[in-house]
Amino acid sequence: MRTARTESVREPQEITLYAPAPHDEITGLVSYLDVQLSAIRAAPLGLTEEQARATPCRSALSVGGIVKHTAYGLRGATATVLAEGREEIDGAAYAAHAASFALTDQESVDGVLAEFDAAREACLEAVAAADPDADFLAPPAPWFGIFQSQPAKLRYFLVHQIEETARHAGHADIIREQLDGVSVPALVLTLEGVPANDFFQPYVPGPGTIGAER
Repeated sequence: MRTARTESVREPQEITLYAPAPHDEITGLVSYLDVQLSAIRAAPLGLTEEQARATPCRSALSVGGIVKHTAYGLRGATATVLAEGREEIDGAAYAAHAASFALTDQESVDGVLAEFDAAREACLEAVAAADPDADFLAPPAPWFGIFQSQPAKLRYFLVHQIEETARHAGHADIIREQLDGVSVPALVLTLEGVPANDFFQPYVPGPGTIGAER
């Protein structure tokens, strides 16, 4: 179950945009992260398994792959926030990271969505309980020319998670529009049960697609 802090920032009018509110810093960070996660979670709605694996852009990214990779990243972020350690940056860790962007033949979109939901819950709870001003040792990032750990505040890491998640939410939005022209914000509102109005009509997934009633 989500903490009271995370529940308090998930009102329908705040789904696609974290609306201005007199929240404390950590509630703001949780809110920004959760909004981006809502976009990624909504992106597969109404797609077939084949569409969710499709790579319509020039990269190898798919909607399903982005969901899988985000779950992978959330698990790592949770371990970092809880000070449970981080993977060493070696060949095996890099291979696992690269593999997280694509579904294998043994995986399904429904399966990676379930993993995403569990990882999201755990990460938001960990972030909600974190102290942004705590000391933090940022790991090396050799792909950016940073070969030694760097002292920072945990705030640096938390904001970076929002940055990365927002980037992937943008990827998912673009890929979904390439597949069928549907915008992810409309899918988010649909999943949240927002009623139709002059600016929005709920999306109805086709029979047999991801998220359709069965």
